[in-house]
Amino acid sequence: MDVKTAFFYLFSLVMLFAAFRVITARNPVHAVLYLMLAFSQASGIWLLLKAEFLAIALVLVYLGAVMVLFLFVVMMLDISIDSLRQGFWRHFPLALGIGAVVSLEMAMVLFGGFRISEAPVAPEAAASAASQALQYSNTKALGSLLYTQYLYPVEIAAVILLVAMVAAIALTLRERKDSKRIDPSMQVHVRARERFEMVKLAPTRAAPPPAADAAPASTASAQEVKP
Repeated sequence: MDVKTAFFYLFSLVMLFAAFRVITARNPVHAVLYLMLAFSQASGIWLLLKAEFLAIALVLVYLGAVMVLFLFVVMMLDISIDSLRQGFWRHFPLALGIGAVVSLEMAMVLFGGFRISEAPVAPEAAASAASQALQYSNTKALGSLLYTQYLYPVEIAAVILLVAMVAAIALTLRERKDSKRIDPSMQVHVRARERFEMVKLAPTRAAPPPAADAAPASTASAQEVKP
């Protein structure tokens, strides 16, 4: 087994585990985080298949934008876990049947193979195409296009996504009684002398003198006790 095959099995196992946890996690936030993990492993598999554009698009579009917005929407809606679990077993047979149909269709396509007939290529043309493919880099070409021809659309999309993330954070921000919150306007107007005060204390303090009437009071009480 070479290194590429080992990485393929590693990415596949982690992706299957993350996909399983997406549908079995009790917390919706945890499900979204597991879905982000599954997408990252899928992008690693695309890189192994030398499809750099799909891998980068999966990371930038889904992990960097869509899934982050999903996470903020889930946090904003404050979904009740108990209400989600109601009626789960009632709809389970229908979900199981739909999953079986989808799995059967995917198995028929994958095991049947893609029967595509290719035109015969001359040996000289095949050799030149192979040499050009070795010299060509998809990542370099994609980076050149993104940062030269499509620089402004990429920056505009980044600003739009940043505004959406800030808006989602502002909508999900709620005041709680148990949280410590300070008004920023009060922090700005605070002065240094109002925050720190020096108090002079003596290094040693003398013990207080004994009370003068302590002994007579004790003898008087003892005399009262005698018959």
